[in-house]
Amino acid sequence: MEELTQEEWLSQLENDANAVIIDVRTDDEVAEGIIPNAIHIDIYKGQAFIDEIDALDKSKNYYVYCRSGNRSGQACSIMEELGFENAYNLLGGILEWEGDLVDMD
Repeated sequence: MEELTQEEWLSQLENDANAVIIDVRTDDEVAEGIIPNAIHIDIYKGQAFIDEIDALDKSKNYYVYCRSGNRSGQACSIMEELGFENAYNLLGGILEWEGDLVDMD
């Protein structure tokens, strides 16, 4: 797992044609806004989270975030255990995000 600052995460993401963004927050948190094009997979779903993650294409590059960077770090570790080679954790999470958010209402 690679931990990236907000600037590194965004700049790497913008230049990555193989990128997938994953939001691992709860439904209530996502309702407050989500990074555009992100897939929402709640880490608190336990085995259902692992099953959903494991079904993803392991050849892609995954940019993972949560509220503060803690749960997304855990998610990246789980992804590595499942055989994903490129999982990038957003340090500071959405709390420090300065980019666009999409309203989920």
